[in-house]
Amino acid sequence: MTTSLADDRESPEIGRAMHGFITDLYPICRSITGEGVRETLRKIGARIPLEIVEVPTGTAVFDWSIPKEWNIRDAYIKNGRGERIVDFRNSNLHVLNYSVPVHRKVSRAELSEHVFTLPDRPEWIPYRTSYYKENWGFCISHRLWEGMDEAEYEVCIDSSLAAGFLTYGECFLRGETDEEVLLSCHICHPSLCNDNLSGVALATFLAEALGRIRTRYSYRFLFIPGTIGAIAWLHRNEAGVGRIRHGLVIACVGVPGPFTYKKSRRGNSGIDAAVVHVLGHSGREHQIRDFTPYGYDERQYCSPGFNLPVGALSRTPHGEYPEYHTSEDNLDLVRPAALAESLRIAQSVIEVLEKNRRYRNLNPKCEPRLGARGLYSSIGGRADIKTMEFALLWVLNYSDGRHTLLDIAERSGYPFGRISEAAELLAGHGLLEECCLEKEVTST
Repeated sequence: MTTSLADDRESPEIGRAMHGFITDLYPICRSITGEGVRETLRKIGARIPLEIVEVPTGTAVFDWSIPKEWNIRDAYIKNGRGERIVDFRNSNLHVLNYSVPVHRKVSRAELSEHVFTLPDRPEWIPYRTSYYKENWGFCISHRLWEGMDEAEYEVCIDSSLAAGFLTYGECFLRGETDEEVLLSCHICHPSLCNDNLSGVALATFLAEALGRIRTRYSYRFLFIPGTIGAIAWLHRNEAGVGRIRHGLVIACVGVPGPFTYKKSRRGNSGIDAAVVHVLGHSGREHQIRDFTPYGYDERQYCSPGFNLPVGALSRTPHGEYPEYHTSEDNLDLVRPAALAESLRIAQSVIEVLEKNRRYRNLNPKCEPRLGARGLYSSIGGRADIKTMEFALLWVLNYSDGRHTLLDIAERSGYPFGRISEAAELLAGHGLLEECCLEKEVTST
């Protein structure tokens, strides 16, 4: 790489800029289809090069079919005085996502079958969906519902459910090779910040940073509706997935909780080793989890027919913080500092992927004379001169054409950056030659 990603990540403004981007996207009512998705993609596309893909309703994608497109203009519940006591204009979470249109008067008893609340969090509004079963409904605070004691209410959901398209965005940044790193985030949730406007912001800002430098890998960023979007993308791009060497699903990265990484289905892929190493040397509390077939779109990329090397990076994962899928997952929940730190971790992982190499020692019989080659003078005056000397010896000893720099970093206990720097010094003095990294297979 000609420029370090660290140039961007050290900016004290980056977290505030990411939070500002989330603030801009927050009011939009998104779903798995519709104008809210397109508006969101237009705002992302104003920052990075983005191809918009439209997949028609009814298109078969493996065992699934692209659903009808849903759009909504207004919704409310009115009391007997004609007052809006529930108003979609105040919160787009108030409507059961994908509600069919309705406009009539209903009894409170009938309305109770279409109202969703959180009795244990009486002031919060839940987020609920009905993508694949036609229904209508309202999500409101339990406190409000308890106070609604009139016999009859006027309900209106001004929505449409008709033939249209599923829309997703794809940003492709070509590198020096055709081998790809896939980064994916879901964009289908309405006004929910950690899940997953935080992931959208991280992916967008990471793509911006990568677009300014030369990279070895090509990078493909997907901004897709959850589940059906990943399935549609895989169906349309099945012939090319063999180029994917590493991948990450990014979600729930805006809160200050510990980092959590879920490994790929393989459990020992390059992305798994890179993230585990970066988190292990980050100084931050973190958890490493084995793959499970539950979660976000990693379960599609890691399905047995693809078994791609794709893990999932988050802070406190979905369902493990009380604000998850409620109105409290708002702009106050996500923090600029947490967003910036998450971006820094993601950039550190990319740097490991980019700089990881396999070398062969060109002077393997006993240690070469490092001082005679000027290597000791190259590192002289550094406060960490002794550890750098050790790093040089580690790289020389394990550069046998089989071990990668990441392997050596793990064996030595040194951060990858130290080992990579040592390798660059040794190669620059003619003591190492680069070998090709073995490609990760994508078969089951």
